[in-house]
Amino acid sequence: MQLARGERARQIPGQIDHEHAAEGLHSARTYHYPATALGARATGAEEKRRLILDAAVRVFARKGFHASRVGDIAEEAGVAHGLLYHYFSSKDEVLETIFRENWSALLERIHAVERSDESAREQLRHVAAILLRTWRHEPDVVRVLVREIARSAEVQERIGELVKPIGAIRRIIERGQESGEFRADLDPALAAVVFYGGIDELLTGWVLGQLPDGDAEVAAAEHTVVEVVCAGFIAAPAPA
Repeated sequence: MQLARGERARQIPGQIDHEHAAEGLHSARTYHYPATALGARATGAEEKRRLILDAAVRVFARKGFHASRVGDIAEEAGVAHGLLYHYFSSKDEVLETIFRENWSALLERIHAVERSDESAREQLRHVAAILLRTWRHEPDVVRVLVREIARSAEVQERIGELVKPIGAIRRIIERGQESGEFRADLDPALAAVVFYGGIDELLTGWVLGQLPDGDAEVAAAEHTVVEVVCAGFIAAPAPA
């Protein structure tokens, strides 16, 4: 939403604390109605669609995708069972939409950081903040992405999308190496996997209830990932 308003990419990282997942857009159908009526109809349709998606996130997070029924989603959303099929052809399409819209918004935020003119270390700090603070802002979305997408039997079908954050992290590390900020002897692809892997394990630990996940713990996790990993990236000062 910030990008759509034409704000500069470098302004995005500093506002991470206030960012939330972007809402998707539902294409309005073309009817021969006055503009005001058409706008109201489109707005109402998008509100219903968003209501269903938000309800599906809560149901999938609570019961799991396979144990959930379309009726469970409709009941959670407070809509008629048949209305859901007006927007989605199946429960699978609902899950795919949740993944596509939330993952696309997350990737755009990471790319905005990547396009900024900050140092490589600061860019990595912002990437860690975006990923880890998603748990604080949208825990049910993270539960669905981790349990039903990243740990699903069908993960191979989405692997191209799921590894895109690693690609962005690798490019940041490469630029840090080119500028002399990071060590040149590190393999940037492996370093990116190490950095992202630590974040992924923290999110999984929170989802599975294996790690404390309060605000203080999330902040500590962010600090630890950046300080521990980036300490190994930093280039040694040139000898006098």
